[in-house]
Amino acid sequence: MSEITEAKAEWAGELRFATNGSSGHALTLDSARGANTAPGPMEMVLRSLCACSATDVAIVLNKARQGLTRLEVTAQGERAPQAPAVYTKIHLVYRIAGTTLQAEVAERAVMLSQTKYCSVYLMLSPTVRISHEIVLEPVAK
Repeated sequence: MSEITEAKAEWAGELRFATNGSSGHALTLDSARGANTAPGPMEMVLRSLCACSATDVAIVLNKARQGLTRLEVTAQGERAPQAPAVYTKIHLVYRIAGTTLQAEVAERAVMLSQTKYCSVYLMLSPTVRISHEIVLEPVAK
């Protein structure tokens, strides 16, 4: 049986919306970029992509006993100049450190996220050019 997720957005004045969903966690979104009182919907797409892929990478690295000590995924998105201002390009940077981290295992973890597990990545990739880089960092002592 497929999972059903629900979400709603309720107008909170100007271009702000109080959002909520199946998890019960509330978040305000602000589509008026000049006001900048809360993240906008398109920023949340990038945040969701980072968190989704980071989750997969962490799971794979932990199962591979790579001694994960740091994982940060950042995204920079470029949007179309006219409406609909969809993302046309996204560049991801994976910063990873681990006490026993091997480059080939980190690369495989990212590849698995992008080709098999990250639903946000897989939903975006047919229409958005997504590139990435992996930065392996030394473990702080």
